Amino acid sequence: MNTQDILQNKSLISLIGLTGILTAYSCNVSSAELQIPGEHFDLSRWKVTMPYDLDKNGKADEIKVKELQTFSDPDFFYINGNGELVFTVPNKGATTSSLASARSELREMNRGINTDIGTHDPANNVALAANKNADQFGAIGGKLSATLRVNAVSLSAGYPEKQPAYTVVVAEFHSGKIADHPEGFGWSNQPLKIYYKKFPDQAKGSVFWNYERNLARNDPNRIDISYPVWGNTWENPADPGEQGIALGEQFSYEVNIHENTMYLTFQSEGHPEVKYSVDLSNNVDPYGKVDELDNPKGYSGDWFFLKAGAYNECNTNDGPSFVQTACSGTGDWAIDKKNGDYASVAFSKLVLGDSTPVN
Repeated sequence: MNTQDILQNKSLISLIGLTGILTAYSCNVSSAELQIPGEHFDLSRWKVTMPYDLDKNGKADEIKVKELQTFSDPDFFYINGNGELVFTVPNKGATTSSLASARSELREMNRGINTDIGTHDPANNVALAANKNADQFGAIGGKLSATLRVNAVSLSAGYPEKQPAYTVVVAEFHSGKIADHPEGFGWSNQPLKIYYKKFPDQAKGSVFWNYERNLARNDPNRIDISYPVWGNTWENPADPGEQGIALGEQFSYEVNIHENTMYLTFQSEGHPEVKYSVDLSNNVDPYGKVDELDNPKGYSGDWFFLKAGAYNECNTNDGPSFVQTACSGTGDWAIDKKNGDYASVAFSKLVLGDSTPVN
């Protein structure tokens, strides 16, 4: 049984539900592909979003914490022959809410399997020390440590000049949405996205990270500001040369949000170690300069969660928005895989924990 068979088998969906479908799907792959990610990595505080909609509810399927411990998908979420956890996502796939791009990506869930705590409840999420209600949250900040290889990014883009073309996000620190946006917070912006970007005609790609100004969604100053790690930032199409990172080349990141400060460390053999720190409770940038256009209180009133995996920003949407990159893709995984219309990331280390002080 392949993905297309499952999607078309509505009677199977109605009889056994999403969890049953996934179990039936897994039973039809070889034992070599049935290694369970939860047996190799600690996934006790994660859920995962997949790039398909098997239950036909109009949005990407999510595998919750309890089910994730025994879940594997032979195409999009699995353990490979090197013992790495692989996240793969096609250019054309199911998305969450109104977002343009699909993902195979973990989302931090501090509640674990305790579903009496809601996904958006403070106890399931984290805050900065500056948050006036910080004591209500599951944690103050947190730490995400990872070692990974990007093995594929899309080979096509209808608008190669648009910044998200040929990119995959491998980590996020994401703020939550609050309906009434009290005191200028709750816009669901992201103080951190770690990217890998590689143009098809270049031997190596670039690693960089973006900070999004914490402003209203319709504010023209709400932009992503890009900071280099190895190679170029996302607006620069120049060949990164030897400073870049090749597909399949291993690198590591550590995201340590302690009290109010986000500390970032990037390492890769043969490349210089790169570090950044930024106080997320004000509008001073990582270079120590006040950003007059940013929220003066930064993200101090927001709540957050960490994310890791593959969020493929090369999507098939064709339109005027800069996020609509018109990358190739049919939605048929066999065809899209053959044509290179996907992104894939393999993690040999992925550890979620408490923040630690930095001298």
